[in-house]
Amino acid sequence: MNYLARQKKLAAALRQGGCDALLVTHLPNVLYLCGFTGSAGVLLLHVSERSHKLTFYTDGRYTQQAHEEVQSARVVVGKRAAFIEGCEGAQKARVKTLGFEADQLSYSAYKQLGQIVRGKTKLKPTSSLVEQLRLIKDADEISQIRASVLLAASLFQTALSVIKPGVAETQVAGELELQARRAGAEKMSFDTIVAAGPRSALPHGRASAQAIPNQGFIILDYGVILASYCSDMTRTVHAGAVSRTHRRMYEAVREAQLASIGAVKPGVATGEVDRAGREVLKKAGFEAFFTHSTGHGVGIEVHESPRLARGQTQKLAPGMVVTIEPGIYIPDEGGVRIEDMVLVTETGHEVLTPTTKDLITL
Repeated sequence: MNYLARQKKLAAALRQGGCDALLVTHLPNVLYLCGFTGSAGVLLLHVSERSHKLTFYTDGRYTQQAHEEVQSARVVVGKRAAFIEGCEGAQKARVKTLGFEADQLSYSAYKQLGQIVRGKTKLKPTSSLVEQLRLIKDADEISQIRASVLLAASLFQTALSVIKPGVAETQVAGELELQARRAGAEKMSFDTIVAAGPRSALPHGRASAQAIPNQGFIILDYGVILASYCSDMTRTVHAGAVSRTHRRMYEAVREAQLASIGAVKPGVATGEVDRAGREVLKKAGFEAFFTHSTGHGVGIEVHESPRLARGQTQKLAPGMVVTIEPGIYIPDEGGVRIEDMVLVTETGHEVLTPTTKDLITL
């Protein structure tokens, strides 16, 4: 990963925003800027007219890890919490205007920051400076995301082999997660969703002790983290014979998903991608049962910008990686969701998730 290039882009944004320095406290942003994967670290980016200086602060638990992982930054291992060390670093540097991540810093931490740098240092809230850089994935990131997507997709057959009437949803999730670890995943991107029968009408129906029924939809929504990058996919399968209603539901979702994927290209507003799939569900009579947005960005975090939803005006650009995941959720009946990860390319898009979208019956 080219951490220095990322730091230079952030330094340019910081100068434009009128800050002399930025205190980076959100750990995914710390990882993005210097490569540190631990749970305690703060970055202080200090800029001048033509250069920048980056200092990484952590505590003694991460001495070895910090020196092994952190790139293009000076490492300071302090005796106190990393946040305190970073604040004092800004105070000692006599920063005139110190930016902080307003969307990520708690109120108590903000007050603590103000107490430490009190005097001539002005605190300036910033919003999503690093996250805006993270919107566009570079070649190294895209390569890593591909690997994460392929690992997740390889586990789909594992899940299918476990799904049987009477087997608990948690057992399906557990076997999937075990095989993910064995395949090299650091962990899951989020709590695995296995929702069967009437529970498939819950968009976020995390695996429960409920047994797989003899008949009905089963939603599988999961992802893995591989070398710090997330994947996210959803497939819906069916236990037993498929009724006409259930087949209509499934085909409507698949058609809607393909319509939204087809709308993905540079310059298109994310709201238009959402609208493309929603129109399909409206024509099929299911619009009222699509209760969430069409998708979101994925990278170091499983939910990143951009947001693909009604009214969103942000334009897609090459290098963005998003999910496309329309769904139908009918209480007491069941639900369907199909989700792929999609890369925005220079000329259109590339679907990264290779798994079939045909309705599988078990």
